[in-house]
Amino acid sequence: MYVGNAGKDAALDRGWLLGHFKDVGDPRHSEAVEIKWGVHPRADERAQWVRGEERTALLVLISGRFRVELPGRSVLLEEQGDYVVWGRGVDHSWFAEEESVVLTVRWPSVPGYAVDGRGEHPHTSAVTR
Repeated sequence: MYVGNAGKDAALDRGWLLGHFKDVGDPRHSEAVEIKWGVHPRADERAQWVRGEERTALLVLISGRFRVELPGRSVLLEEQGDYVVWGRGVDHSWFAEEESVVLTVRWPSVPGYAVDGRGEHPHTSAVTR
């Protein structure tokens, strides 16, 4: 069992609370799903688009204004609880229009999406598809 605080624990691991990147003995280790408590200052943006996405994702706005960019569509999350879901094969990026907190759930949890420490987990591969 593990009991924690999303805000405090997220600050220790670039927002990541659960996923394949946690130690195998840790109850937060999972290859099935990964969860991020993302705290983003105003104008924070993903360093580059995720391409060749192999995961399904759910992103829920907790606070702020947060834009998710998808091919041919820009989705603005502006009310607490607004969310967007996209599936495998859908490229994406994001931008914090205001200081924002978002909860991201992705499945499965697979390595290969880190981009220079900007918005992805530090223990995953440095190669982004």
